[in-house]
Amino acid sequence: MLTLPERIFFTGVPGSRWSGTAQWIESNVPGFNVSDRNKEREFDHVIANPNLPSGHRGAYFGTGMEYELRLEDPEYIDSPWEDTEGCKIIKSHEWPSQLDKIKELYPNDWIMLVYRPDLASQSWWHETGAFKMPYPNYDHYEDSIGMFAAIMQQNKDILKFAKKHDATWYHIGSKFMKTEFGVDIKPMDDFFYDVLITIIK
Repeated sequence: MLTLPERIFFTGVPGSRWSGTAQWIESNVPGFNVSDRNKEREFDHVIANPNLPSGHRGAYFGTGMEYELRLEDPEYIDSPWEDTEGCKIIKSHEWPSQLDKIKELYPNDWIMLVYRPDLASQSWWHETGAFKMPYPNYDHYEDSIGMFAAIMQQNKDILKFAKKHDATWYHIGSKFMKTEFGVDIKPMDDFFYDVLITIIK
């Protein structure tokens, strides 16, 4: 049986479908702690595929978010979770600029990276509400130009870190689940066809 770490630092750019991917993992792999979820920390995409997890659930870290990027304080990082048992997925769009620091401060935890091309991510973020989404808060990106600049930089940092660690990329689906978590699931449809994922342990 696979032993999960205490935390997985999880990141992807806005519009990369990373939030739905996190929910998909939490719902298919035993041992995850989802006690950071509550009614104030959720948003459903009205146009999302009803057969797949989507929208936003749980705590988010970053500029303008409920929780700041205070990596040096593990108690603060863990504070959104009411329960202590189980692996916590620590989500932030801003982890890409902090990946080396995360690896240094939390060597026993994992880093999970989601990649989707810049334009596809920007387009999906606009389709699902852009700045009108009530949760989480995207105000600090200021406008669509600022958002696209951030998406390009975050994706660049994600790819550079993955290359540095010789990471193996997977399409979202059954092979990833079986290889990395030892879990058998039904094959996915093509909703996530342009989304890639990797784990750095």
